[in-house]
Amino acid sequence: MIRLHRGYALAALALFVIEVVIALYVRDRFVRPYLGDTLAVLLVYCGLRAVTRLEVVSAAVAAFAVAALVELGQLIGILDLLGWRDSALARTLLGTGFEWKDFLAYAAGACIAVLAERLKPR
Repeated sequence: MIRLHRGYALAALALFVIEVVIALYVRDRFVRPYLGDTLAVLLVYCGLRAVTRLEVVSAAVAAFAVAALVELGQLIGILDLLGWRDSALARTLLGTGFEWKDFLAYAAGACIAVLAERLKPR
């Protein structure tokens, strides 16, 4: 059953804005590729928690899985397979280059989500 949890929805919105700013204005070798990937997992996590009843670990695993599937899509050249290589939006959302290290950033995002939930005051 779908629900709306405003706190997670607002967190997802804030993370989305941060991700857009990073995508548009940051051109470095750490923030955009790794911090951005970590935040992307947190964004998906918050989005899932905003609209589903998934528990913390299930949502974190699902967010990691989404990121991993996107990364594997990069490995097989999904943009070319779908004919989306010329789409700036598709390149931004799906990425253009496979990198094994990105899985570490995704895992960090999932771990941060679980840790933040555990440390959150009740």
